[in-house]
Parts: sequence; structure tokens; C-alpha cells
Amino acid sequence: MKADMDRKLRDFLGAKTAKTFSEVLAIETVGELLRHYPRRYLKKGELTPFDELEVGDQATVNGRVKKVSARALDTKIEIRPDEVHKFRKKRTITKVVVTDGRNDLEAAFFNQPWLLTKLTPGTSALFWGEVTMFRDIMQLKNPGTEVLDEEDLTEAEIERRARPYRPLYPATSKLPTATIERSVKIVLDSLDERIDDPIPELVQRNEKLLGLRDALQKVHLPDTEKDIHDAQQRFRFEEALVMQTILAQRRAVTDALNAVPRPRVAGGLLDEFDQRLPFELTEGQTEVGEEVFADLARPHPMHRLLQGEVGSGKTVVALRAMLSVVDNGGQAALLAPTEVLAVQHHKTLTKMLGDLAEQGMLGGAEHATKIGLLTGSLNAAGRRTAMLDAASGAAGIVVGTHALLEDKVQFADLGLVVVDEQHRFGVEQRAALSAKSGANTPHVLVMTATPIPRTVAMTVFGDLAVSTLTQLPAGRSPIQSSVVPAKEKPEWLQRAWTRVREEVGKGHQVYVVCPRIGDDVKNAKDEEGELLEADEGGKKQARPPISVMQVAEALAEILHGLRMEVLHGRLPADEKDAVMSRFAAGEVDVLIATTVIEVGVDVPNASTMVIMDADRFGISQLHQLRGRVGRGKVPGLCLLVTDLWAGSKSYGRLDAVASTTDGFELSRIDLETRREGDVLGVAQSGRRSSLKLLSVLRDEDIIFAARHVAQSIVSVDTDLTDYPALRSSVRTALESETTEYLEKT
Repeated sequence: MKADMDRKLRDFLGAKTAKTFSEVLAIETVGELLRHYPRRYLKKGELTPFDELEVGDQATVNGRVKKVSARALDTKIEIRPDEVHKFRKKRTITKVVVTDGRNDLEAAFFNQPWLLTKLTPGTSALFWGEVTMFRDIMQLKNPGTEVLDEEDLTEAEIERRARPYRPLYPATSKLPTATIERSVKIVLDSLDERIDDPIPELVQRNEKLLGLRDALQKVHLPDTEKDIHDAQQRFRFEEALVMQTILAQRRAVTDALNAVPRPRVAGGLLDEFDQRLPFELTEGQTEVGEEVFADLARPHPMHRLLQGEVGSGKTVVALRAMLSVVDNGGQAALLAPTEVLAVQHHKTLTKMLGDLAEQGMLGGAEHATKIGLLTGSLNAAGRRTAMLDAASGAAGIVVGTHALLEDKVQFADLGLVVVDEQHRFGVEQRAALSAKSGANTPHVLVMTATPIPRTVAMTVFGDLAVSTLTQLPAGRSPIQSSVVPAKEKPEWLQRAWTRVREEVGKGHQVYVVCPRIGDDVKNAKDEEGELLEADEGGKKQARPPISVMQVAEALAEILHGLRMEVLHGRLPADEKDAVMSRFAAGEVDVLIATTVIEVGVDVPNASTMVIMDADRFGISQLHQLRGRVGRGKVPGLCLLVTDLWAGSKSYGRLDAVASTTDGFELSRIDLETRREGDVLGVAQSGRRSSLKLLSVLRDEDIIFAARHVAQSIVSVDTDLTDYPALRSSVRTALESETTEYLEKT
């Protein structure tokens, strides 16, 4: 019976084994099993008869255990089989004498005392390693072993087990790698010689890729390292091609939608705003602005991602785009992920526009608009006013949170949606806002301050055009960062507080940032009210994260005489505003805060930031927090305080932050320390990534080539009518976990 990729496993493995695959690994078809690739390979050496072994060979032998013994290296005590459990964490040596009936061979295993019970005399097993000679006795150096069950002792099974490269699969106790290996071999032996290949033949030739049938054989049953490399390369390209085809189709759909063109209008609100700017736009802001204006002038909706460092001027670019839409009689909505950020955006835009935001008010400019604010905490009267301004068109710009998505909120003519912090909003929310614009689709500009490596942008945000701001506006000062190992060198922490006092003495101001507010330590919560984990790498840490209240109490003595206040997200809105206003006015020397100051806070006189328990924050978050200092003419200083000891993985992350202010370099370091599922966002949902071999961080060349191929195919055949195998793979991917994440971006 021949197999194709869609056949059910039960037809080849039997109902019982097929049921186990379904329950344990959610694998039900031939194709799903064959795409369960080995996670690594065991290099064993060629199966060799005892009498043909030569010193220096990397070889595998099949023999029976003649003798086995084990002893503790420190005490020389002989280990009995019933005492193995006592020595699992001690230094031991287990010696095995193996025979083929005529010749003997010795193998010594270090710190594996359990082999004493596994390799009992008479047991048949495979042994592999480098052949050496010691005192005229042939031995295996750095040996490995695998017991052969009596039912396995067919010549074919021994040959299969002894292949020079043994595949090791992602497995479980209920479905071990040996069972998966046997099952793959059964299915491969019955697989049709010709199976539909998602990669067109012309592309295979141009990219020098293996065909699907050949690649499956080599990835599961390789004879050489080249077999493994060539097969994995082919499957990486296939995964990239499928994902890039999905994104190319999505771009094609977007390009076919209708939008109202909003070209730049001479002599309007935008021109007046530009004339009043108290600074010159950077070259990057000007260039990106022109890209945005070109998009807005098209009769199809803009879908652009604007990424840039903290302080690179994304808000100015977004505001100029919004003003262009207002000049055309349309409205713009700015969607923020939190109420704190929405309020800060509203204040920032209002301040930047000045009397240009006072339409209908005494003292308002001739060319003016109104900026509305709609959040969940508005009182009934404020909410009614904000909704009326949006629905009537009185508010040219409306800033808000998820409250903007509610059915009751309507717009007169929504022409542009600006989304801040892309990763916190899904396509459903964007679609909900888009639906409020009637028959025409609004233009969409997405902003993120988290630098995204090119490969991730191509893979995760591939349906969006990407603009990047890399320059910082003139006047921004450099920031020096240092790690302060408080437990290892307590005098450094004392010096940090002395430095804080010195900075205040120079007339500057200081932030002290803490990971939590001050809840009971058993229920420590962050700014959003989520429980904070008090562990690292699965191990309990010595104490919970330090809080604003703890630090404020300690600093009252350490920094007595300085004007200090606290700020966190659960203070009443008017109290938060009052604290920030006093800090911005220079009436507060030291602001002890949570990450509420991460975005939107601009105090040029703030020169120093001390981040307590810095190891509790991610690399990108530390980089964003650090961007709050050095915003004026005074050089910035960021001190990363930690109780960790030098040499730990998390300490290394802090060293990385201290070593560079290049957000893109830090983003790459951050992503390299995470699993692929984390990068794509599927790990947070508890799902698996459908990318099994492709790395969006390392395989830039493959992704770029696949993107080019996908664009070429989709440009002439959007529905993939002439590419049925690729269309089938795309359909499967659209039902998978990875694309479920893509749909949320």
C-alpha cells in the first residue's frame, strides 16, 4: 500500500500506535509525522565487526555484555545494583566488558551508575565511540550505548539502529524516540515516489534545493552531514516560502481595497504646524514623512509600520500624518494600549499643537482642529462629549484606548488609524476601527518603540511596509550605563546613592525605578495588576521583587534632605498628573516610580536613572526606560542594580544593555536568548510554532529569497491556482498556530 502525505497514520502503523501519536503529539497523518523532524542527530560511526576495529576509528559495535561493575571515584567504594540511587549525584565510573563471543572490548562510562542495572551480563546492546588501546586492551573512548530488546534483534533492525547518524526526535515517555524512528521508517518505505511538492520545480532548480521526497529521506535517514544540511536547508526554505506567500496574499488583498486619498494640502493645518516647529526635523523624519504622505495620497489603504528608538520622533511623524488627513476633511484616531499612555499622548499632541488644537475656542488659531480623548474612566458627561465630537467630526483627532472600539463610538469620516505599540493590538481591533469608516478602508500607521530586526519584520510584520527612524533629534545627549552588583559589591550601591545626591546638587533630577508598587510579597503585582513571578529559570529567587514603597522608605533616610515623591499606575489620575507636573517643573528631585514612566514622559532636566532589581526587566524594557534620561543637553546616566552574581545568564543580559545604546543590537541579543515561539508570540499562548526548522533570527538570506519568490508567484497568481501543492500548504498553515499569531498582529 502506497502512502501520500494526506493518508491517515492508522493505515500504516495500526490503530493503537496511531492513537498514541494523535493523543501525545497531535500527529494524525503521514505528512504530519514526516514533518516531525529530528531535533538532533547522534553521530555513532559505522557498524563494524570486532575483529575489524582499528585504533582511531569512530565505530559502532553490536555485542553482549560480559561483565559490568561500578565504583565511586572519590571513595573507591564498589556500587551494588540495589545502591545505584545513592550515587546518582556522585562522581562514578561504570566499566563494561562487551564481547562478540570471540573478542572483548571495554567501555568506561563516567557518572552514569544506573547503567549497572541496565547493562546486566547477557544484555545485547550497541556501543559506539572512538577505538583506543590501553595495556593491550581495546577500548571505546567517550562511549555511548543503546540496549537492544530481544524483539529488535533482526539484522535489519540492528542495521537501522547502527546507522552512522541516528535521528533523535522530540519525544515523550509515552512516545519515545525509538518508536517515532521505527514509525517514520515504515511510512517512508511506503511513501509514493512522486508526491506533490509545495516548492515549484523551477524554484528548486534556481535555489538548488532538494525535492520533497529526497529531502524527507535525507532528513530522517541521513548518511552524511551534507544530507542533513541539504535536507534542513530545503525545509527551511519551504517554511519561509509558505509564510511569505501568506503575507504576499495579504498585501495583495490590502492593495485591492479602496481608501479615500488624503494628499498633502498646501496652506493648511500641516503647513502651519511645520512653520511653527521649534526644531528642525531630522533627515529620517523628513524621509519617513514623505513615504507616509505618498501612501496617504493613494486610493488604496496605507499599511505601514513605523519603528524607531525611544525619542527618535515617531510622534511627530504620526502627528504630521494625522494633520494631513484633517486637512482633507477626514479624522484620525490614535489607539493606545493603556489609559496612562492614551492620556499622555493626548497631552503631548495638545502641547505640540498649541492653539492649533483649540478649534472653536477663544484664542484658537485660524487653521485649528480639536483633539478628543476617549477612555474607560471618563465620567458620563465627558464620555458623551467625546463621542459626540467623534461622531460629528468636530474632533479631527481622537485619542483613546480600547474604548474607541466599542460599537457605540462612531466617526464622521475616519481616514487614518494610528496604533501605538503594535504588539499589544490584534488585527481584530484594527478591523473594528476600520469598520467605522464606512465603504472605504482607513489608512493604518502602526508605531513601535521596540526595535525589530529585519528578519522578524519580514516574517511577522511582512504585510506592512516598514519605515525606520534611526537618528535621534539634535540636542539628545549620550547615555552611559553601568551594572551595580549590589550583593557582590555593596559599596557600589552606596556610591550610586552618592552619585544621585551629586546629580541633584548640580541641579539635575533623578528617576528610581522599581518592578512593583508595594503589595503583599505573596501577591506582588506589576503596573498592570498582573502577578509578578519571583523566579528565574524555574528556580525560586531569594526574595520577591523590590517595591516602590520599600525603596521610598529606605531612601527617606539615605537621601534625607532631597525632595522625593512616588509615582505608580494605581494612584488616582489627578494625583499622578500632579506628581508628574511637579517633577517636570523641577519641584521634585527624585521620582521613585514603577514602569509608568516608561513611555511618554519627557523631562529634559532628568540626568540619572537607577533601576532596582534590573534583572527583573526585559532587555527591550530596560532600553526603553533608559531612554527617559539624556533627553536634554545633560549627559544621561543609567545604573542597573541587581543582586545577581557576575557570570549568570541574567547578569549577562544586563552587561549587554550597559555595553550599547543601539536598540537594534539589543533587540537581536534579546531575541537570540528566546525560543522561536517567543519571537513569534506563540509561546505566550501556550501553543507551538509551526516553524520547525526556520529561524527568523538566523535565516535572513532564506527568508529574503523566499519573500522574492512568493511575491513573484502571487503577483501573477494570487489564488495559487497553478500551484496546488503550495496552495494546500498555505491552507494548512492558515489553520496552524503560527498564522493564528500572524492574524493577531
